[in-house]
Amino acid sequence: MSAQEQKAFFEDQGYLIIEDLLTAQEIDTCQHEIGRLHQLAAELQRKGELAANNFQCEPFVTDANGEVPILRKIEQTRTHSAVFGQLSAHPKLVATVQTLLGDDLLLFRSTLMLKPAHHGSAHALHQDSAYWPIDPPALVTVSIALNDATLENGCIKVIPGSHKWGLQEWGGIAQKQDAPLTQRDDLDLSAQIDVPLKAGSVLFFHSLMAHGSGANTTPHPRNTALYAYFSPHVRYTPDEKQATARTFPVVAGLNGSEEFTLTATATNASQ
Repeated sequence: MSAQEQKAFFEDQGYLIIEDLLTAQEIDTCQHEIGRLHQLAAELQRKGELAANNFQCEPFVTDANGEVPILRKIEQTRTHSAVFGQLSAHPKLVATVQTLLGDDLLLFRSTLMLKPAHHGSAHALHQDSAYWPIDPPALVTVSIALNDATLENGCIKVIPGSHKWGLQEWGGIAQKQDAPLTQRDDLDLSAQIDVPLKAGSVLFFHSLMAHGSGANTTPHPRNTALYAYFSPHVRYTPDEKQATARTFPVVAGLNGSEEFTLTATATNASQ
């Protein structure tokens, strides 16, 4: 599929799959780093500093008695990991996002979703932009499979074309393993599809795409590196609890700048 065809498919369907974007060596490096981050989580837990450093445990686990916490996700992974900081700027990854969004790219989110063995919670259907203060709501979320994502271990589910529904309200995301994918009774789920991915393959999807994922009850984790990218040509629209200005890493373009600041009082202001 050419770059033009990729963009056309993404704009029509709201998602794009690129297989085998990472090499086996890159996947192995990421897995070793996930092991290191779990050890870091154990240290932070002993100090009572886990949540303050953006490490989140699985919320429905009641028998977590080990030294290493059972993690649901780690936010702001660039802060804790050079490996995942570098992965956000992977040339093949960035090239595809530029095809979809243009040359200038900011990084909104850098996250590990860990779906731990036996305990991985389900994720209810939602749109990412329902929770993000960026207008227009047209970011690209990137989901990189760091091991095989299957129906059994809770691969992502999407509703193709749902990015054309407009911004909607969804509620909480993390759900118990036996919970339904949505509590809403006004959704047509007939077009919903599962998106299994081989390790190293990548799902790109629009931030208005309705998506969720099942639980992981298997004996193996399902690890995913998540990044969200956007154009600097947007408005920052925080609520009253959020800062009136926020600085984002520049991933590509903007004349080589390292950071870019958006404010709530102007369209944007660079730093």
